Amino acid sequence: MGYSRHIVKKGEDHVATVTLNRPEKMNAFDSPLAEELLAAFMELDGCAETRVIVVKGAGRNFCAGIDVSEITGKNALEYKQWVNRMESPLFFISRMKKPVIAQVHGVAAANGLGLAASADLVIAAEDARMGLTAINLGLNCVGPVLPVARCVGRKRALELLLSGSLVKAPEAMAMGLVNRVVPADELEKEAREWAAVFATKSPLALQLAKSAFYTAEDMEYEKQFAYMDEVFARLCTTGDAHEGVKAFFEKREPLWRGR
Repeated sequence: MGYSRHIVKKGEDHVATVTLNRPEKMNAFDSPLAEELLAAFMELDGCAETRVIVVKGAGRNFCAGIDVSEITGKNALEYKQWVNRMESPLFFISRMKKPVIAQVHGVAAANGLGLAASADLVIAAEDARMGLTAINLGLNCVGPVLPVARCVGRKRALELLLSGSLVKAPEAMAMGLVNRVVPADELEKEAREWAAVFATKSPLALQLAKSAFYTAEDMEYEKQFAYMDEVFARLCTTGDAHEGVKAFFEKREPLWRGR
């Protein structure tokens, strides 16, 4: 598929990258970008050669949120359909089989922070800034705050939602929004190397682990254990599990077949 708002690359190391490509608009979401991002995620999630996906932004910023030039001239139903389109890629990440890593630099604001928070993992440049800034325009980020709240908890999420302020990457990491913070000039290399680590794992084990984590997240505690035990038992019957144990005892690298 051809993309006008993204650059999609599939690497030989089983790591694919999706680059938001509207640098002149700080990679803000408009309808084509949202639709293409969802399509790119679907394509890569179904690609047998791709095991890990990195999403990043072209130019000086990750993503500044939603392009407000699209916000006028709609009725209530059209606004609902429009904002659903903007947020569909965020929610879809939790339904993907492949891990998604957000590589954040510059500004990640509003729906841009929602995208980063929705990713399974986040690595950020030390000078990156993040926030739920729509409140400053008389709007709000009640959609993007949902994945943010799952990362930072209720009180910190409400502070971000209601203040509209930007926090720097080290503070974002302390809050739980970011896994790793690295020097800006090392972000590209560090993100690629980090993604490559996950790509060396059994793709089947990775996929089952991610799927089980999100499925169990909202279950009652006891039911979580029962469900996870079922997933683990199913994994133990696979060829990759047998190959991994065999390779461990034979002191060699495993040969994953994804089944």
